Amino acid sequence: MSLSGKTAIITGSNSGIGLGVARELAKAGANVVLNSFTDRDEDHALAAEISQQTGTSARYIKADMSKGEECRALVEQAGACDILVNNAGIQHVAPVDQFPVEKWDAIIAINMNSTFHTMAAALPMMRNAGWGRIVNIASAHGLTASPFKAAYVAAKHGVVGMTKTVALETAQEPITCNAICPGYVLTPLVEAQIPDTMKEYDMSREDVIKNVMLERQPSKEFATVEQLGGTAIFLCSDAAAQITGTTISVDGGWTAL
Repeated sequence: MSLSGKTAIITGSNSGIGLGVARELAKAGANVVLNSFTDRDEDHALAAEISQQTGTSARYIKADMSKGEECRALVEQAGACDILVNNAGIQHVAPVDQFPVEKWDAIIAINMNSTFHTMAAALPMMRNAGWGRIVNIASAHGLTASPFKAAYVAAKHGVVGMTKTVALETAQEPITCNAICPGYVLTPLVEAQIPDTMKEYDMSREDVIKNVMLERQPSKEFATVEQLGGTAIFLCSDAAAQITGTTISVDGGWTAL
C-alpha cells in the first residue's frame, strides 16, 4: 500500500523499534516525523538519511515524552498527523517493594501517559483530515505479566486499555486505533546485552538467545523491526479499515502459552 501524502509521527524513534517502523513507513511513501528527548546532529542526520533513501519528507523533532505538554507540542509542531505510532518507552526491573518511586513515575509517564497526550492532540487533526490511524506499540506485557516489571506491565496494560477506548470513541469515523504487542525484538539495545549475558551464564550466544532471552518466546526467534513496521503498514491499509480496538501480537507465540 502507498502511504503517499500521509504524515506519520513516531515517538521514541531515533533507534530500535521506533526507527525501524519509521523506515518502513517512509518506504511505503509516508512523510515521517522522528522523535526522541535528545537534539543531536545524528538525530537530524537520521531524518536526512531516510529522506534521501525514500524520497519522502523526514524530520526530527525533540520532545520529552515524560512531559505531557511536550507530547502535545510534538504533534502541534509536526503540523499534521495522519498516522500516530506511540512507541516511546523505558524499562526498569525490581521487586514491587524495592521499586524506586522515581522509576515508577518515569515509566508510567513515558510508556503510558505520553500515549494519552499524543492521541488527544492528534485526533482533532485526523478528524479534520477525514482519516487517521493510531498504532500503539504495547508489548506482550500488555497482555500478560512477568515478575519484577510492575511499572512496565501496568503501563502496557494501560496502553491496551486506552487503545480500546479510543477505538470505541472513533468507531463511526474513518479512524482506527490498534496496538501491536511485540515479544522480544532484535534491536541494537538487545544485541548489546547478549555478550554480558553470555558471560553471566557461561553459555554460547545461541544458547543465551534460545534458553535465556527467548525462554518465553516459543518460536525461539526474535521478531524484527521490519516485521513490526510491516504490521503497522497493514494496520494503515484499506484492508484493515474494520480492524480497530484490538491487539496484534508479534511475539513468536508468547501469549499463546
